[in-house]
Amino acid sequence: MKKLIVLLIAFSFFYACEKTTTEAQDKEAIISILKTQEKAWSKHDLEGFMQGYWKSDSLKFYGSSGLTYGWNKTLANYKKGYPTPDHSGTLNFKINDITKIKDGAYYVMGEYHLTRKVGNANGVFMIIFKKINGAWKIVADTSC
Repeated sequence: MKKLIVLLIAFSFFYACEKTTTEAQDKEAIISILKTQEKAWSKHDLEGFMQGYWKSDSLKFYGSSGLTYGWNKTLANYKKGYPTPDHSGTLNFKINDITKIKDGAYYVMGEYHLTRKVGNANGVFMIIFKKINGAWKIVADTSC
């Protein structure tokens, strides 16, 4: 019985010491990922840009060409659509809203602005971030 009580106390202590984050910290982490994506894209580092996404066949991207499933297919589409630095240009996000859906999940609404030699491009997006294995990842993206 004593061993059970000690075990319960130890478990309670461990659980109480588990790091939890505030909503402000979650939002800061998400914004940091988006800033990293801006930098990677602007260097025409599409693989680096994709590090913000969940590397899974279950990733969903919905854009003007319809619904795409999977990290590899999404990357391939980016490479096809933005084959050179002149096509990818310089990316800037304007974040309009970050809202908690539930613990470990947020949606982000915003605008993207590409300054490019081949002509500027602008649009809007809504992405869903989920905390997976302790890291924030985009699991769904709608951009147009």
